[in-house]
Amino acid sequence: MRSDAMKKGLERAPHRSLFKAMGYTNEELSRPLIGIAHAHNEIIPGHIHLDKVVEAVKAGVRLAGGTPVTFATIGVCDGIAMNHTGMKYSLASREIVADSVEIMGQAHPFDAMVLVPNCDKIVPGMMMAMLRLNIPAVMVSGGPMLVGRYHGKDVHLVSVFEGVGRVKAGTMTPAELDELEDAACPTCGSCSGMFTANSMNCLSEALGLSLPGNGTIPAISAARIRLAKHAGMAVMNMFHEQIKPRDIATRKAFENAMAVDMALGCSTNTVLHVPAIAGEAGVDLDLNLFNEVSYRFPHICSLIPGGPHSLQELDEAGGVQGVMLELSKTETGLHQDVMTVTGAKLGENLRRAFVRDREVIRPVDDPYHSEGGIAILSGNLAPDGSVVKQSAVSEEMLNHSGPARVYESEEEAQEAILGGEINEGDVVVIRYCGPRGGPGMPEMLSPTSAIVGMGLGKSVALITDGRFSGGTQGACIGHVSPEAAEGGPIGLVREGDRIVVDIPNRALTLKVDETELARRKESWQPPAPKITTGYAARYAKMVTSGSTGAVLK
Repeated sequence: MRSDAMKKGLERAPHRSLFKAMGYTNEELSRPLIGIAHAHNEIIPGHIHLDKVVEAVKAGVRLAGGTPVTFATIGVCDGIAMNHTGMKYSLASREIVADSVEIMGQAHPFDAMVLVPNCDKIVPGMMMAMLRLNIPAVMVSGGPMLVGRYHGKDVHLVSVFEGVGRVKAGTMTPAELDELEDAACPTCGSCSGMFTANSMNCLSEALGLSLPGNGTIPAISAARIRLAKHAGMAVMNMFHEQIKPRDIATRKAFENAMAVDMALGCSTNTVLHVPAIAGEAGVDLDLNLFNEVSYRFPHICSLIPGGPHSLQELDEAGGVQGVMLELSKTETGLHQDVMTVTGAKLGENLRRAFVRDREVIRPVDDPYHSEGGIAILSGNLAPDGSVVKQSAVSEEMLNHSGPARVYESEEEAQEAILGGEINEGDVVVIRYCGPRGGPGMPEMLSPTSAIVGMGLGKSVALITDGRFSGGTQGACIGHVSPEAAEGGPIGLVREGDRIVVDIPNRALTLKVDETELARRKESWQPPAPKITTGYAARYAKMVTSGSTGAVLK
């Protein structure tokens, strides 16, 4: 056993003594030691209940003959960190999560691990660590929040962000917003909708690194606790069979996950996280592969915020396994010979899959959209690419041309939007918000929600070298690369320049001739760093482009 390095033999008597200081018995130390990495805290709704999930995992490990050993890592709530300095630390926290789990797994050589995250950067961070360590491991998340109800309608966190814009526009009263605020987030769990957390939890299941049901079983369901117990048992089987994460997360598995990404209409943040996770597995995913997969697999689930259906409805309809069963019927199909943490290959798992609701999971020959949910746009404004959640863009905004309204920060743009300075047809450009310039590529749910709340969602486009939330809807194009802080063309845009968005043809064009752009480039100077001390300053110096997953050098 790997753990023998810290517990077996005469020379390990001091080590055993330290274990016994914590109450471990010889019987427990004789069994496989299973590390349980979790991110339980009291600042994230998706993590407030993870202590109960962890207890269920521990029970499963013990049922299967292992000894569980828990430890914690950090977690940032993107919603609470939104639209202030805190958001500069959100994406950057992914690397800390990955590093901390790696450190614990190397300093204490566990025989296997179970990882228990739930929200935006914690899920991909733990998946990156799984693949770095490459010891038998299973991920089990805390599950999605239920939708709230307000005046007979389903509501969620983004409803509240949009409510701020509605109050400013005079279509909602402050008292109504107070009522909505109390109703929108009714339970623990990752925020209800196909936002980043739920996107990544669904993709962990599609990759085969978590058990069927991980992406969709509600946080408050008893089935979530049973799933956690089964995860504890599954990791023991993986230990005995020596099935490791890199045996599962192959290129074929990543292609399957990208197909599910397209079918569900996942967050644009998956375009950052999936390549970063793949890199840890030694799999190179070119950004253009997202377009290739998008052309091959249709968008068959219309989920909040771009559509009407909730994660709970998706779970009842058949969940991620049901979606994969349907995608297996496409012309190219899925790779069904890939291994999963069930100990069986995907094809065998799909024999137990089902689709109960054909409105929630559409047939592949009657999809919501013939192409997948995400598109990669390029052109002279984004030579290295940019990302849009095309499944959440209204028909009239798939092609758009308008004058640039240029802002050097999210705060400046938000003030202009809520101040009524943005007109129908405008293209709002928010720059110096990339991985280096942000720093940390801040997510911008506030301005996108304000645009919708102000009634401009079907007439105004937003473009940034930062990120848009998975809760975003509309013509919101993020990850523009190279970023402005690295001298990218987005840093050369001037007020009034015409920008053309052509999503069907995957193009993002600044209508300024090359001679003029070259002249502007000569006079361009990089801005001073926004943060000059601490982790964010170090991160800005080490981080790579959004087009390569914003990983550290």
